[in-house]
Amino acid sequence: MNYQKTILVTGGAGFIGSHVVRLLVNKYPAYRIINLDKLTYAGNLNNLSDVEHADNYAFVKGDITDAGFITSLFEEHRFDMVVHLAAESHVDRSIANPIEFVITNVVGTCVLLNAARNIWKDDYSGKRFYHISTDEVYGTLGESGLFTETTPYDPHSPYSASKASSDHFVRAYHDTYGMPVVISNCSNNYGSFQFPEKLIPLAINNIKNMKPIPVYGKGENVRDWLWVEDHARAIDVILHNGKNGDTYNIGGFNEWKNIDLIHLLCRIMDNKLQREPGTSAKLITYVTDRPGHDMRYAIDAQKLNRELGWKPSVDFEQGLEKTVEWYLANQHWLEQVTSGAYKQYYEQQYATN
Repeated sequence: MNYQKTILVTGGAGFIGSHVVRLLVNKYPAYRIINLDKLTYAGNLNNLSDVEHADNYAFVKGDITDAGFITSLFEEHRFDMVVHLAAESHVDRSIANPIEFVITNVVGTCVLLNAARNIWKDDYSGKRFYHISTDEVYGTLGESGLFTETTPYDPHSPYSASKASSDHFVRAYHDTYGMPVVISNCSNNYGSFQFPEKLIPLAINNIKNMKPIPVYGKGENVRDWLWVEDHARAIDVILHNGKNGDTYNIGGFNEWKNIDLIHLLCRIMDNKLQREPGTSAKLITYVTDRPGHDMRYAIDAQKLNRELGWKPSVDFEQGLEKTVEWYLANQHWLEQVTSGAYKQYYEQQYATN
């Protein structure tokens, strides 16, 4: 079959990536979707079992930092578009091992940019390199204000510094070589298939098993939460309709203090598990705050709404209920990903005071 476009999705077996791959495979049968993933601890092909046999989908295992491999992949498939999600993404892990984040997030991005530039050979008609980033590159906010697309970068962790650097390289390839690029910076995501080192699935899993729920500091840190399927929809819209060289902020217009979110989650879990109200809240355990922990993130996503017509489709409580129901119905998936090395990391990372 002659496909209209061939799209490379990096990190497509991960949390956000699997939702993007699923959306593209199902929505665009005339596109060929190639999913490239290294299958580290956070990548899981079970996330895509529902589309793995689709005619327009293929999986390739590989490392974005391997320049020879990436060059060969681009030569074989002649990609029209790249949706770059592959990244080390957990702040705590970046504090423990910053060099790994530099190699994957900075070097890996540059390897992909170089391969795209060399294969496209300055003929950029119909081409696009889409780099997915994070709101953490902007640093932290006080009690008021929002991150906009023009907010100066001020990263505070090795993770956010590595993502900020990769953002700069993407823009540099646009400004220097004329490469057609777009960047999006998104707020915290939640939903199905999220690896349970992140706050919401970690808390769901611990509540289910009557284990302590670790909350950093006093739980006063504020985050803007977005349902992952809404993020995938935004990526689709930006990929097809975004303006070359532009940045788009993606957010849920949905700020919550960590401790308030946890209390809401406890109430939902008590209801779903038919426990006495207040049972899950007794599991809340405050742990030592992590170094350089940003106090507040909040995204202004009005540009994306105004120019491309995107907005979130579910409110937070509705999305959180959907998320809880998914994790409770997919205990086998949770058991698979919470074994072995993850358990050792968990015990090291969330030791209580």
